[in-house]
Amino acid sequence: MKERFKTKQIFVGNVAVGGDAPISVQSMTFSQTQDVKATVEQINRLHFAGADMVRVAVPDMEAALALKSIKEQIAIPLIADIHFNYRLALEASKWVDCIRFNPGNIGEKSRIKEIVKACQERKLPIRVGVNAGSLEKEFDQKYGATAEGMVASAEYNIKFLEDLDFSDIKVSLKASDVDRTVEAYRMLRGKNNYPFHLGVTEAGTLFHATVKSAIGLGALLLDGIGDTMRVSITGELEEEIKVAKAILKDSGRAKGGLNIISCPTCGRIEADLVSAVAEVEKRTAHIKTPMDVSVMGCVVNAIGEAKHADVAIAYGKGVGLVMVKGEVVAKLPESQLVDRFVSEVEAFAQANEK
Repeated sequence: MKERFKTKQIFVGNVAVGGDAPISVQSMTFSQTQDVKATVEQINRLHFAGADMVRVAVPDMEAALALKSIKEQIAIPLIADIHFNYRLALEASKWVDCIRFNPGNIGEKSRIKEIVKACQERKLPIRVGVNAGSLEKEFDQKYGATAEGMVASAEYNIKFLEDLDFSDIKVSLKASDVDRTVEAYRMLRGKNNYPFHLGVTEAGTLFHATVKSAIGLGALLLDGIGDTMRVSITGELEEEIKVAKAILKDSGRAKGGLNIISCPTCGRIEADLVSAVAEVEKRTAHIKTPMDVSVMGCVVNAIGEAKHADVAIAYGKGVGLVMVKGEVVAKLPESQLVDRFVSEVEAFAQANEK
């Protein structure tokens, strides 16, 4: 894994983005923003699920005016998502912690100047959100909806903001496929030091979005690219946070919680491993201490893997071992193994809390 790229640190509300700050996770509500009650409810769900910040659509002035009431009722940074009408950004900037606009559909540069002025006055960062499907006409005509076109748009708009003496910028380069997304981020990364917001846009349902995001965002994270991220899923809000945090953890960019090592199902398994792993996941979900745990279902894999785990179960025929740091601490009937395992995991976590 490559060292993380050093970027300028900005703040979205009280959340640091870039620099040495942890990679943050965000999502977006799907409510009608003018429905304050529903929007606040969804934001609080995302906050409880572990989101660091949340974005809301601002399609009209009614939605922009609702932001004041929404902001008063939440405890998480709020980002306004602006398309087409720059006046919505001017109103939203009074209440939110960041403005995201798509340069491909805002129109005249004089309108962007007005957005920048409002953000300068209120010390708000701006996300330049380039999308392959809506590039400015000049870049679309020259490059088409390619990684090169996305990067050209981003560079132009970054320079435009810099010329206005604005540098509290983060950048996203999103396409609906992995290849263009990854290529664009890699192409732009060495050309500036602004923090990058990662995402594969319009990624689809839970299964497809998880696969696309794991490949695309995972590849970029392993390259050392990325300061904040969203996994876009057509589905339940909490799933976006769950998948994003799993990608961060399994890419090695975030530490915390259990890394569960378990056998693939095969004809050698000597226990109901599927049920055992499901129970382990459920009963250890509250553990935040980083640790490797192993739940292995036969003698071929069990002892070797278990020896290298912090806490492990090694199943045999009707019985099994519970091990801590490679040492056997109990030999028990199969029905008692998970209870003892969970007790050892909790004790290990308590002993190793920082």
